Amino acid sequence: MQRKGYVPGAAALLAVLLAACSGGTGTDGPTDDAKPGEASATQTAEPGRYRTLPDACRAVDHGTLDRMLPGLKQLDAEQRAKAYEGSAAVTYDTDRRVGCSWKVDSPDSTHHLDVDFERVVSYDGTVSDDARAAEVYGEKQRAADLPEPSGGTEGADEDTDSPSAEAPGTSDDTDASDGPSETSGDKATDDGKATDDGKNPDKTPAKGTDKDADKDADSGNANGEGEGEAVVPDELLPRVLDGLGDQAFVDDRLTSAGSTVKNRTVTVVFRTSNVVVTVQYNEQPARGSELPDSKELQDKARELAGRLAEQFTD
Repeated sequence: MQRKGYVPGAAALLAVLLAACSGGTGTDGPTDDAKPGEASATQTAEPGRYRTLPDACRAVDHGTLDRMLPGLKQLDAEQRAKAYEGSAAVTYDTDRRVGCSWKVDSPDSTHHLDVDFERVVSYDGTVSDDARAAEVYGEKQRAADLPEPSGGTEGADEDTDSPSAEAPGTSDDTDASDGPSETSGDKATDDGKATDDGKNPDKTPAKGTDKDADKDADSGNANGEGEGEAVVPDELLPRVLDGLGDQAFVDDRLTSAGSTVKNRTVTVVFRTSNVVVTVQYNEQPARGSELPDSKELQDKARELAGRLAEQFTD
């Protein structure tokens, strides 16, 4: 049988094709023409630690609800069981946001508790879920408008030593003008309504204090307890909290609920990775003469926040 002849042209073509396919593995250097730094643009940011959220209405145990909602103990078994269930917040994506609220009345007061879980997802490939959650938390903290720490007043104390802060009557110029000082002393009247430019320690300061306290209460200032009540200590003022999640703060607002009744709302917000949790606890006494205790509400709200934080584990 006659063999077919060898075709040199076909062999040459095959060699060219093989060389083209293997050209990227030669010693002429890599064929990737991406510029330095462009590779990082294709990298996606780190995803958040949490992909799901707990059931908000089951996140608070019955024992905690009993302590925070005293009226529960006065309900019958059927009403108590229903109250324990709470009311789920209406959301459109339970993987992104869930919430639940409880409200219980008692003869002495009404308590309202609300918890909210928000799982933050960044839709920007260059921004991580945690970073976006930190932005969401920061917006909440700025909205709370926390007061500056009391240590920031040191500069003001130093200014009182300056000549411009001297009290009237202590400078040489005032000493030289004895006439005007005698005239101001003559402003006192026989019935004692005003002395020394209206500085009456028996009447004026007391009235001014009451008005200022009422004004603070209406404006939501945590120190506005009203007449006859001491101001809230510095350690109970709205502030940043340590040891709760990655970031946390507590807000405390006393507001009016009518002509005389005052109610207090304590809010604790904390962030753990890409989840932002909000606890809001409110008490409104039945009698206008009573005021909700700031320390008690803050302690209970912070305790609950700590329990919720423990539910977010790896």
